[in-house]
Amino acid sequence: MRPTDALTIGQLSLRTGIAISAIRYYETQGLIYPDRNAGGQRQFRRADIRRLSFVRIAQQFGFSIERIAEQLSSLPNGRTPNKADWGRIAVKFRAELDARIETLTELRDNLDGCIGCGCLSLQKCKLYNPNDEARHKGSGPRYLMGDKSAYSD
Repeated sequence: MRPTDALTIGQLSLRTGIAISAIRYYETQGLIYPDRNAGGQRQFRRADIRRLSFVRIAQQFGFSIERIAEQLSSLPNGRTPNKADWGRIAVKFRAELDARIETLTELRDNLDGCIGCGCLSLQKCKLYNPNDEARHKGSGPRYLMGDKSAYSD
């Protein structure tokens, strides 16, 4: 890495909006691999901006550090990841994101109706989940989890 390509931890923090303490934590979790200069100070690659930006967004969408680390482990450490490298991660995450989007859309569209949780507190519950029939399908909000009521249209 050329000295002009190196970023300090402070510069990386400013660019990504991630606290220095969090950057150090992400390093311990194997999400980034800074070099060290002769004085022992961390030196980050510009590509670490993208890595940490990915971490930040993935966490916002509920992905665990372990899951994020699993995805990032496929990126090369010796060179800057290219479009194909990031494309492989995108393909893997797309299915998970699509499933989350579908669940959120279902929640948004049906939160004011019967969700099959067993509360029986809404008038619709008595129609779509009489006598809490959804309990036979398992625990949780069964209709939001993909099960269908035998009484729905």
